[in-house]
Amino acid sequence: MKARAVTYAELAQRIGVSEASVKRMFSQKQFTLQRLDQILVAIGSDFQQLALAVQTAQAAPTLITGLTYAQEKEIIDDTRLFVVAVSALNLLPLEQIVAIYDISEAQAVKYLLRLDKIGFLELLPNNRVKLLVARTFAWIPNGPIHTYFKKEAYGDYLNSQFDGETELLRLVNVMLSKKSTAALLERLKQVAVEFSQQHQEDARLPGDERLAISFMLAARPWMPQTFKALLRQ
Repeated sequence: MKARAVTYAELAQRIGVSEASVKRMFSQKQFTLQRLDQILVAIGSDFQQLALAVQTAQAAPTLITGLTYAQEKEIIDDTRLFVVAVSALNLLPLEQIVAIYDISEAQAVKYLLRLDKIGFLELLPNNRVKLLVARTFAWIPNGPIHTYFKKEAYGDYLNSQFDGETELLRLVNVMLSKKSTAALLERLKQVAVEFSQQHQEDARLPGDERLAISFMLAARPWMPQTFKALLRQ
């Protein structure tokens, strides 16, 4: 379901049951063969593909969804290590890291070995890199790296007219029900997953055919201070 970006709500609609029933089936891990077959058909799969996915998952190394606080702190405290880590996430090969940044090949290999040790990636022969992070990988909310971006990068990132060919800025203010708000947040999460997958696919292209694109997804109940000042007490 994750690979096909199918949510619980979407699956519930496809198989004609409530979303709560779907969540209960997965939380309790209780499926009849008939129900499992129905779910597979609903997401465009079958038992053979499921069995193959299980075999692949068992043979593959465990992917991490995040680092510990101490590991993030170690990375952010060393600028070059931080650059190499982000470059690895962007699937840049060693030679491109060395060509783009003031980092020697020996330094880059040292940092890649450190990232290998903490399970962030696997350093293969000829200094090739295999990422060991899941598509849902994220920095710790309000952790060392998240805090760095909030303090150092957000102002610089937003300091743009956002009128270039590869730029876009939209601020949308709406009033939604709790149900619609939950649907919006779920959709934003799906967008992040979809572009993470596209990132993996475009990694096959030469480096000069890819742009380092950064996008922020944010949503919260909010009112500008000038609006708040006019609220009736």
